[in-house]
Amino acid sequence: MSRYRRFAAATSLTTAGDGVFAAAVPLLAATLTRDPRLVSVVAAATYLPWLLFSLPAGALVDRHDRAALLTRGVAAQAALAAAASVLVASGRLGVAGLAALAFGLGACQVVTGTAAQALLPSLVTPERLPSANGYQQTIAVIGQQFAGPPLGSLLFAVAAGLPFGADAVVLTVAAALLATLRAPRDTAAPRAASSLRAEIAAGLRWLAAHRLLRTLTLLAAVNTFCFQLGNATLVLLATSELGVSTRGFGLLLATAAAGSLAGGVAGPWLLRGLGDRTVLLAALAVNAVAVAAIGLAPGAVVLGSLLAATGLGVTLWNLVGIGLRQRLVPPDLLGRVMGVHRLVGWGLIPAGALLSGVVAHAFGLRAPYPLAGAIRLIALLVALPALLSAFRDRD
Repeated sequence: MSRYRRFAAATSLTTAGDGVFAAAVPLLAATLTRDPRLVSVVAAATYLPWLLFSLPAGALVDRHDRAALLTRGVAAQAALAAAASVLVASGRLGVAGLAALAFGLGACQVVTGTAAQALLPSLVTPERLPSANGYQQTIAVIGQQFAGPPLGSLLFAVAAGLPFGADAVVLTVAAALLATLRAPRDTAAPRAASSLRAEIAAGLRWLAAHRLLRTLTLLAAVNTFCFQLGNATLVLLATSELGVSTRGFGLLLATAAAGSLAGGVAGPWLLRGLGDRTVLLAALAVNAVAVAAIGLAPGAVVLGSLLAATGLGVTLWNLVGIGLRQRLVPPDLLGRVMGVHRLVGWGLIPAGALLSGVVAHAFGLRAPYPLAGAIRLIALLVALPALLSAFRDRD
């Protein structure tokens, strides 16, 4: 089995584990409390590590063997999931403990996510990179959204600790596969020794000077903030407002995966036929409209359809952004630039999650979605001249 196939098999397992976790955590939070503010705190804890650790993680990815860092991060996730399974089964995990668990797993994902994206270009030829990115997005969708959430919901309905135990097993197998990836190409080109701070600063300077990637990063900050502004209390909207069951919530998440899967499969073809600019702008527009409409959904079927539309838009946006960074950033800076992008682009997610709870508590569970859609649309209109100019300069 080639190194890329082993990598793809391992990431398939980790994304499935992430999907199980993504369904189990909000369900457990909603079991422990019906206060949307506390539920949003748990969601915020999952993403807070991206704000705290993205920059040092990016520098570490450029300093060390990327496959080794990926392996260690996945192994640490497996250990945390195993501990969570025991605590949940024994009834000793409360809201604070669940938030701490979410934070720990999120911290591991900072390293594994950055390392995986930086490692991929060394596993395939440049010509195969768009297809490899599309495949990675597809298996991520299948695992994180299609297979994982329904399985997580089903296991949770059987026993609350079961999805965390299953997550631990899957992640352990993935870590074993990743441990077989070793080659000189995994590491960046040798460079003179420097401090971690200096290396981080180099990544910051490079991204700040690149108009197209800088604009995309700032736009990502707004979009991910708005995504979590709606998503953090989705479990309460579905179960309390629309009467969706525990098992039905997992299936509802899978409808978003259907749109994401379509984006992952069709994305490389669309990029070849329409180009980065057209696909990017269409994806952003679809997302803004669909997110706003979620707040008006009369039932689970309409909600699922709108989630599918957002899934399509998010996947196409990711394909364009990831591909541009992998092609335009020098290999020895890739980890640091990705770290900066994730700090800026994902750093506001905890704030979005917390605001979701506040808005839902004050104005109702539907209120966060029109607000998020309006902010997305305004951001797109503001960024449009800079995006068009940057794409023209690149072409």
